[in-house]
Amino acid sequence: MDNEHIVTAFDDDLNNLQNKIVEMGGLVEKQLLDSIDALLKFDLDAAKEVVLHDNHIDNLELEIDEAIVRLLALRSPVAADLRSIISCTKISCNLERIGDYSKNISKRTLALSDTGNLPLMGSGPLKTVSKMAEIVQSMIKNVLDAYIEKDATKADDVRAKDEDVDHIHSGLYRELLTYMLEDPKNITLCTHLLFVSKNVERMGDHVTSIAEHVHFMVHGKIPEESRIKRDNSSSAYV
Repeated sequence: MDNEHIVTAFDDDLNNLQNKIVEMGGLVEKQLLDSIDALLKFDLDAAKEVVLHDNHIDNLELEIDEAIVRLLALRSPVAADLRSIISCTKISCNLERIGDYSKNISKRTLALSDTGNLPLMGSGPLKTVSKMAEIVQSMIKNVLDAYIEKDATKADDVRAKDEDVDHIHSGLYRELLTYMLEDPKNITLCTHLLFVSKNVERMGDHVTSIAEHVHFMVHGKIPEESRIKRDNSSSAYV
């Protein structure tokens, strides 16, 4: 009976840890949606809320870290259970970084309020950023589903989707450079949008990393195939 009680207690602790990961993922997904919505509507109050709410994600990461340390110290997990716990460490770290990028996007929205001149607002580049964010948001949702279901195939599909995000980011990078060359008045706005686009692209990278850790959790190894990267903005020119 004592052994059965220990096993049940461990399962409860592991389930609580996984629930915290899912809760954190939900908060991160909402932060992304809110930050892009605030940018598109140029809603400064909403942008400030996104910046403030980032603390909730940071605090939840600390709770997850404490739960992981407690599980490792008291339960001495092995095999699949150990992989699940190690994966939680990596996943929570990636989720926290995605939350940071949402906060950074809202900081860019607030910075734009000081420019006094906002050409291109409501035009193509913002729609492209929104399209990128929609893809990343769906990636977050799907990778959380893969985590809950322990579905490595679904996680691998999320990993492959990052190629689309890279491709859109590279195209937007060139487009914004063109706008800056055409009219110096566009430089400030386009510079901020370049950072916003890069933030969304990096979110996709972190979601991809989560997908790889879900794959590891299920199979005990990271995917062997190299991740395809289509972000060639570092070598782009106009």
